[in-house]
Amino acid sequence: MPSRPNLDLGEYLPYLINRVGSALVVDFGRSTLARHRLSIAMWRVLAVLSKDGGQRQIDLADKTSIDVSTLSRVVTRLVRMGLVTRTRSATNSREVVVQLTAKGVSVLAEAIPKAIAAERMAIAGVSAKDLAVVKRCLRRMYQNLAGSPHASDPLTAFELSGVSSRRRPGAARTRR
Repeated sequence: MPSRPNLDLGEYLPYLINRVGSALVVDFGRSTLARHRLSIAMWRVLAVLSKDGGQRQIDLADKTSIDVSTLSRVVTRLVRMGLVTRTRSATNSREVVVQLTAKGVSVLAEAIPKAIAAERMAIAGVSAKDLAVVKRCLRRMYQNLAGSPHASDPLTAFELSGVSSRRRPGAARTRR
């Protein structure tokens, strides 16, 4: 009789990464993002704009790991909420530049300290040296996966992200 396959989830890296990420998302999402009716994707866009200023949509897609068509819908929602503006580039009429509004800056003034506090709670007890190694390794793993032949396949990339399209019981619906 062949031995049965066996996988220890407690030692399986994708599970461990997803577990930490999910815990951070749930806490931050409930305590901060829900108050502003923001999704994680919206948060990523706002966070990039807070650091880098106005960005072309194509650059936002790259910096947030959100595919271009999804990003367009996310930005449209942020525009409707009054958190960003979307204008044609002064140098290339085919490019669109997204920028924070005063309302967007105000939301980030509340959200960023809470995001940093959530991160600090997660990394409590981890040395600066170990944290630097973890971040370096995670960036490398992402590069490895982004370079895979399936990275441009939206379904596979979606499956790799660990995100489910099904709504959790009790989760709020979002309007499109």
